[in-house]
Amino acid sequence: MGTRAAITPAGALLFSPRPLSYSNSSHSVTSPSVKSSGFPLSQRTIRSPRKLVLIGRPQSRRSSRAHGLSSSKMSIAELEPSLVVKKKASEISDELKGTSIFLVGINCAMKTNLGKLLADALRYYYFDSDNLIEQAAGGESAAKSFKEKDEKGFHESETEVLKQLSSMGRLVVCAGDGAVQGSTNLAYLRYGISIWIEVPLDLLANEILKTDAPSTNEQPILESNYFSELLRMQNTRTRNVHAQLLEELSKRYNEMKGGYGTADAVVSLQRVASQLGYEDLNSVTPEDMAVEVLKEIEKLTKVKKMMEAAARPF
Repeated sequence: MGTRAAITPAGALLFSPRPLSYSNSSHSVTSPSVKSSGFPLSQRTIRSPRKLVLIGRPQSRRSSRAHGLSSSKMSIAELEPSLVVKKKASEISDELKGTSIFLVGINCAMKTNLGKLLADALRYYYFDSDNLIEQAAGGESAAKSFKEKDEKGFHESETEVLKQLSSMGRLVVCAGDGAVQGSTNLAYLRYGISIWIEVPLDLLANEILKTDAPSTNEQPILESNYFSELLRMQNTRTRNVHAQLLEELSKRYNEMKGGYGTADAVVSLQRVASQLGYEDLNSVTPEDMAVEVLKEIEKLTKVKKMMEAAARPF
């Protein structure tokens, strides 16, 4: 039986529950409450994600990067890069204490795959906020129609989704651009740790050009009506289309970077490629990015721990 969702006249999202596939799910989980610093400072019991539509937890998968056979034996990490991610996740899980993670930045395949990989490694639930809104509206086309007819109501729906997600723990959320617009939405992000996933615009433009019909599991980088006319010119004027896509992406980036910049940390694909010695940015895998995200989270939890120790009375 499928999960149903509806939007009330006021724009609030009502999700009917469905059984979760995660074997360790429970009616409530212990998760930290968070003050304006964005870090857990005290424990409280909050609702589990049963109230929301579950997008699903991915199965472990191998990296798409090819590995050389320079030696007769390969390490476990080389055979299964996701094990490196899971090992790092296990190292920080105690300090993380179930704090949710919000990934912000322009939607793309890297951001989506990274979110699913982190959820799997941390044994968290995975959600895509834009997908939740679309499901509540009745599909992608219905959501676009709703936004065109009632933009205020649509933005209220975005806020309601964030409100529900921020009240729960143990989530990895791929947040849409609505999450970084407005003080209310930004405040909800402070209930977890927010990470800006920065991917070069040139790679994003190439991804759009290679994607004729975005899959239902991955959010398109831009709304289809935003660049569909450009895509129709793809076969005859690819170079010109690429330039126009870059222009549109740059415009979107400049509009959103102030909101993205409020994140607790930034993980740049270009910087990760440089650190790993990759000349081709396409060589960077979700596993590479996930390890860097977990390192940033580890730094943030250490800072939080130091601040708590400094605040204790003698």
